[in-house]
Amino acid sequence: MTHSYSSRSSKPTGRRWLLLVLLLVAPLLAMALFRVGPPPGLEITADRPGIGPSTRIDISAVESTRGLSSLTLTLIQGDRQEILVQEDFNPRPFWAFWGSRTQQYDGYVEVGSETLDDLEVGPITLRWTAGRAATWLRHPAPVVRDLELEVDLTPPSLQVTSDQVIIDQGGSAVVVYRVDDTAVRDGVEIDDHFFPGRPLPGSTTAEHFVLFGAPHDGTDSDNIYLTAVDALGNRRSVPCVDIYRSRPMTHDVIELDEGFMAKVVSEIVSQTPDIEAAPDLLSGYLRLNGELRGTNSQQLIELSQTSESRRMWRGAFIQLPNSRVMAPFADRRIYRFEGRDVDQQDHLGFDLASVRKAPVPAANGGRVALARYFGIYGNTVVLDHGYGLMSLYSHLSSLEVEVGQEVAQGDILGKTGKTGLAGGDHLHYSMLLWGMQVNPLEWWDRHWIEQRIAPHVGELLSDG
Repeated sequence: MTHSYSSRSSKPTGRRWLLLVLLLVAPLLAMALFRVGPPPGLEITADRPGIGPSTRIDISAVESTRGLSSLTLTLIQGDRQEILVQEDFNPRPFWAFWGSRTQQYDGYVEVGSETLDDLEVGPITLRWTAGRAATWLRHPAPVVRDLELEVDLTPPSLQVTSDQVIIDQGGSAVVVYRVDDTAVRDGVEIDDHFFPGRPLPGSTTAEHFVLFGAPHDGTDSDNIYLTAVDALGNRRSVPCVDIYRSRPMTHDVIELDEGFMAKVVSEIVSQTPDIEAAPDLLSGYLRLNGELRGTNSQQLIELSQTSESRRMWRGAFIQLPNSRVMAPFADRRIYRFEGRDVDQQDHLGFDLASVRKAPVPAANGGRVALARYFGIYGNTVVLDHGYGLMSLYSHLSSLEVEVGQEVAQGDILGKTGKTGLAGGDHLHYSMLLWGMQVNPLEWWDRHWIEQRIAPHVGELLSDG
């Protein structure tokens, strides 16, 4: 019997081992060669067209495959290179398809003379650089985005041209000034209130004017500035008041009773859906007298921004005919209930009493800016007289005008009543400058207008 044997082995040969190793290693080598992180998406923007005192630079980066590696924001100006932002991250390894990584970065930095020393006027580069996730064998170039801007630290020129500006506490005034065309915002600042200026009609120069008021509860002339700001935030402020006169506030005590509070709380809450229910009658009244009063004041400031840049009034304003003053402007009131003081608020207008449901005339020419139920004021009409000057008529029993309607002095707006926080039939009358309530006595006085307003702006605001 003959036997034959094969010389082939059932075990892998060296060549097979090599092939097997290559099959296992090749993907790893391929990833080591090619699986670098893709270029991150970069964004860099400025909130101003250049660099002044402080410009916000918003920066962002996105890479969702292997994740972000490193980020750097560098300021470059001449020989100066300063790192403003430096962030390092841990991207996924090139061989991993799972695990944590940082996919997105969002941030900002303020750049300007207020945040950086020795910033020079002229061109500047903000370089936003993102590294890419590397491998053992490849280290790709970073991604770079440059933002080119100009540094300009010169504020607008500003010069008061009015001869003498006098204002009383709670009163009104006007100032005329010259400002260059780099200004994007100019006017009078008093504490946290801003009165925007407008070009002076008929002027052949860069003259502007602004009607403004002084707070009823006092300030200091050192806190009243004429200000101009350019697009980069460069600011120039100069004093603009020559004489400031203090005026003492009057004081009064208001005795509250449950009948009055029940009446006004029920009515106002029913007409004002945003008011939350209070746990008791007194709390409900105090919420209206405080929170809602503040809300209405802010709404009047917002309404003033719709004031037209044209004069719609002539001469002195008129008081409600045959009326008696029941409460003056800037009356500081203490509210008392059951023998204890529960609140304090300032009454910013005149309460004028005549006969029940007396016709209420427009104090001067204007456009109806508001005609509706208005919080603590009840049924209310607000007239815009132009250039930020408005008059308010509240607690009305009826409204006879609509928003947008133009009226002449003496046109009937509605009838007196006791809506809102009113105990009896009367008219609450206020004057406002850019939302700040000011003393109506001045605007009722032809002599005051001729002496305090007309000399500064000539025919624009005189009786003409």
